[in-house]
Amino acid sequence: MTENSLDKEQQIVNHLVGTFQNLTGKVKRNRRIEVSIEKKQITSVLNYVKDHLGFIHFSHMSCVDWLEDGYFELVYILWSPEQKIQLLVKALVDRENASVENADMIWRQLNTYQREIREMFGVNFIGMKGDKEFILEDWDNMPPMRRDFNTVDYIQEVYFERPGREDAQNVRETISKRTGEEIPEVATKYSRD
Repeated sequence: MTENSLDKEQQIVNHLVGTFQNLTGKVKRNRRIEVSIEKKQITSVLNYVKDHLGFIHFSHMSCVDWLEDGYFELVYILWSPEQKIQLLVKALVDRENASVENADMIWRQLNTYQREIREMFGVNFIGMKGDKEFILEDWDNMPPMRRDFNTVDYIQEVYFERPGREDAQNVRETISKRTGEEIPEVATKYSRD
């Protein structure tokens, strides 16, 4: 791959850096660009790249929990079918009282991703429709995809020690007896005593 083969990608990065304050960007590799923006810029950048740069296809949205640093990173993954380039738009959101402006008016399917991220990470999307539960019914605990959510403690509390479970069998042990296979050492620490 020659240096000139990334000219198209670099031109897009240069264009975005020159258009938006505090936007940083880089060419990750052939056909992939990554930009970082402030959370207040999300809707304006997404609208701009869709309307002016041809990133008309919304592919995916994800959330990364950077617990030690105290923020979430929202990642919007877009595709330009004409240029055959993928664009990752990243924005940091404080973990405490995490909120960001709703962007589902740009791509309606964003609503599904935002509702999932709201329930699983606790990020509030201001102005988003869909106040009802999306995946978790009657959930009153910390959002379960946060890294400080203790899954093992939750399972022990909710599933092992409730009334009616006195005769519950360990699934791994039952399968092991039936198949003759040993329980992997990594799984034994999660087995019930």
